[in-house]
Amino acid sequence: MEAFRYEALDASGHTVSGVLQADTARQARTQLRAQGLLPAAVDRVLARERAGKAWARGLSATELSLVTRQLATLLTSGLTLEQSLNALIEEAAEPLTREVLTGVKTEVTAGSSLALALGAYEKSFPDFYRALVHGGAESGALPTVLQHLADYLDTRQALRQKTSLALLYPILVTIVALAIVTGLLVYVVPQVVQVFQQSRQSLPWLTRALIALSNFLRATWPYLVSIIVGTTVAARMALRRPTTRRRWHALLLRLPWLGSLIRGVNTSRFASTLAILVGGGVPLLAALDSGAQVMTNLVMREALEHATERVREGASLARALGETRAFPPLLVHLVASGEVSGQLEQMLERAAQLETQSLERRLAVFLTLLEPVMILVMGGVVLMIVLAILLPIMEMNQLVH
Repeated sequence: MEAFRYEALDASGHTVSGVLQADTARQARTQLRAQGLLPAAVDRVLARERAGKAWARGLSATELSLVTRQLATLLTSGLTLEQSLNALIEEAAEPLTREVLTGVKTEVTAGSSLALALGAYEKSFPDFYRALVHGGAESGALPTVLQHLADYLDTRQALRQKTSLALLYPILVTIVALAIVTGLLVYVVPQVVQVFQQSRQSLPWLTRALIALSNFLRATWPYLVSIIVGTTVAARMALRRPTTRRRWHALLLRLPWLGSLIRGVNTSRFASTLAILVGGGVPLLAALDSGAQVMTNLVMREALEHATERVREGASLARALGETRAFPPLLVHLVASGEVSGQLEQMLERAAQLETQSLERRLAVFLTLLEPVMILVMGGVVLMIVLAILLPIMEMNQLVH
């Protein structure tokens, strides 16, 4: 069966659209008429269209977690992959989800593996997701891997929501403060300057500096915007080159606070992935290869690839990870304990849990300190502007008296 995108009219004359599965376009029209719809256009969904357009918005994190858990449940109940995808397509509430799942099923029916089929929808199924699916399918433990993957997605989404809500207040404060400062510099300061220029008095240095800044921003703001946009585009193009991106990632790891945060995020993701794959029966070397795909930092990914080679040569995983000096000692010690006790999966889960808790604590401390610091900084900026305006007025009053 293939996927067909349609536009049709319902009984009330409203236009409806979507995607359905059929062997031919004629059969698709027949299905639409059976549903009480009058088909206006029925077109096959091409593979290149799915890869290019590919539902540019992608599935939301909540929807992806739900689909993953439902697929795991259906596969565990004994349904085949095709039957499970059919059930998901029928139950999908969002048109976008239905279209993506229909495209995935079409690829699977054509002979592609599930991981390859998901690869046509990169914005819906990220690299680490496809790596885990590939590892689970290779080991024959796909339902178990999907179940653990759904738990991981839920945990990550909860942390992301907590962080987003915590950042909401500082972001709003920043936007309001920047709007106030911009308004003062662009509208208030020029009007006050006219009064001071008419009085021909000597202005304080703070006022002169504020006037110079206001004139500079009013005269050069188009160029400043162009420079910012150009720099952003040039940086993104430069980061597409592997060598430049690796240097950038190495620099990020060396930063005092941000480096440890990035290291912790990658360590937590790697430990969670490896625990899921090992628990699903995936051989260690294959699990390490898949785990390397979830590392977003190139330096840490290369370190893991080197550790994988050492394991392939016969070294223990703990020793191989320790030699790279790229992973926290906590992970190395827990992996060593898991290898000795035969509980590697449990120790990896524990390492991922501890790293996640550490990340939450660091973010909580950072956000707790960020709010008052931002208020003080923005308040200081507004105070300087107000003083620059009031000082000449106070001097004029003194001259009058």
